Amino acid sequence: MDIEKALKSRRSVNFFDQNYTISDEEINSILELANYTPSSMNLQPWKIIVVKSPDMKNKLKEACFNQAKVSEASCNFVVVADPHALEENIDDVLKSWVDLGYMSEETASNYKNMALGLYETQDSLKRKIFAVKNSSFYAMSLMYAAMAFGYETHPMDGFDENKVKNLLNLPENVIIPVIIACGKFKKDAVLLPRAFRRNVKKFSKII
Repeated sequence: MDIEKALKSRRSVNFFDQNYTISDEEINSILELANYTPSSMNLQPWKIIVVKSPDMKNKLKEACFNQAKVSEASCNFVVVADPHALEENIDDVLKSWVDLGYMSEETASNYKNMALGLYETQDSLKRKIFAVKNSSFYAMSLMYAAMAFGYETHPMDGFDENKVKNLLNLPENVIIPVIIACGKFKKDAVLLPRAFRRNVKKFSKII
């Protein structure tokens, strides 16, 4: 599927074939493909929890205001933005840059100090925005990656975040920007015409 076709054909579907099971291998392939997502300084501040078992899907459904698609989908990708990821990932990122010849060890050390200054403390608003923004890049890539394997998706922000965190034993400091239902479109369901899209001239300007 070419990029233009993918962009024009992706839809947020509400009806999934609840009898279809996605394999762990396909889930991992989707995650691997989405992992080419760009991120600020390549820090990749996301974690993904895949809710697949019927029991966990039903529990997640309750935290998502009982949206039927949560339990009917083959799985749900819970996208977790981690403000602590900078400290966790930066040494590995910089080591890869040094190993690949991008920079010297001295320059890498300077980059580390720059990143820690740029993104402020772990509990700062700037750090939280950094984590959510970059995790959202991954979420969009994940939806197109799922398309590449023949799956439909639906991104959701209608959920009780605290309930989801408690269900998945997530720490208080992380943020869940979106949960993505994923599966095969229900064969006898009707996909309605694409809804209103703003004219690009309404929200863009070339200067």
